[in-house]
Amino acid sequence: MNINDFSKCLIPLLATVFINIGCSDGTDSTAADAGNTTDNTTAATVDPELFLPDALVGAVSTENCTLSGGTAATCYRITIAGAPANNMIGPFCPPNIDSDATEGGIWFDGSGELYQLDGDFIKNLSNLYGSGWQLYNAETGKVNITDSQLACEAAARPNVDPAYRNYCVECKLEYTGAVQQTFLIPVTPVPAKTQSSIRSDVGIALNGVVLAPAAPVDAILSNYTIAAFDDCGGHINPFEGYHYHASTGCSEVIVEADGHAGLIGFALDGYRIYAMKNMAGDEDYDLDQCRGHSDSSRGYHYHAASAGENMFIGCFSGEQGSIIQE
Repeated sequence: MNINDFSKCLIPLLATVFINIGCSDGTDSTAADAGNTTDNTTAATVDPELFLPDALVGAVSTENCTLSGGTAATCYRITIAGAPANNMIGPFCPPNIDSDATEGGIWFDGSGELYQLDGDFIKNLSNLYGSGWQLYNAETGKVNITDSQLACEAAARPNVDPAYRNYCVECKLEYTGAVQQTFLIPVTPVPAKTQSSIRSDVGIALNGVVLAPAAPVDAILSNYTIAAFDDCGGHINPFEGYHYHASTGCSEVIVEADGHAGLIGFALDGYRIYAMKNMAGDEDYDLDQCRGHSDSSRGYHYHAASAGENMFIGCFSGEQGSIIQE
């Protein structure tokens, strides 16, 4: 399989495998559940003015497009900068088994738990995931970290270099630079006939970062690696740059006047994605399988899952635009 087909997540290593998950236009319609009764026929639309300064490259334009369900539509053409406009990237791996939470990022494996990447976490990996884990030098306490572009790429291959098993994998933005990507997102969302599974990037954050699909944590863990995330739920793929796998508040930059959860960004189908909890710290529980519902102010929209779930939304309710491969 071509390594570019794996581009958004890091398999052992930051980079590759989406088994059967490529950067396609999301046309697969393996429906989660066609029985959704949530009204997704009306919705607040994409607003290019809501992106942070420096989040985008060039002006947003409109053009004719064909959505994943075959609908002819008008799409926004949006090119993101590929690096957060509002915060720093990292840290990722803790340097030592005595490191505290400020020296590392976070880890999540889809179980619902959110782990701090500190020294205690590194020491307790065998208790968490079974025997075979030793991510540090027993004599010095130093954590094994990929500390060069060569090491990062070796740990990121589908056939992981055995020399980089039992490593905490981190890459630096200087290896790839900020990877700009262009998205076509419908100006007006078009409800799909059936909800469709996530087989591409989910969307784009208001701070100019990709909202990626679930990280392939099973593949990562099977190689005795931890593909560390920073506190924003992002990490760097040596082929595709920096991207988010979870919402932790870094891209939640629009405060809603009515106390609703803050806006994170826009999904590939044009619906808005908001944070999981509102300003009072409460979660909505009437969400459909895509994590969407409607209200009188915003119409249909999504709410992101908790970071520990390794996802943003559960599926697409609308016909998706596309990602331009340039």
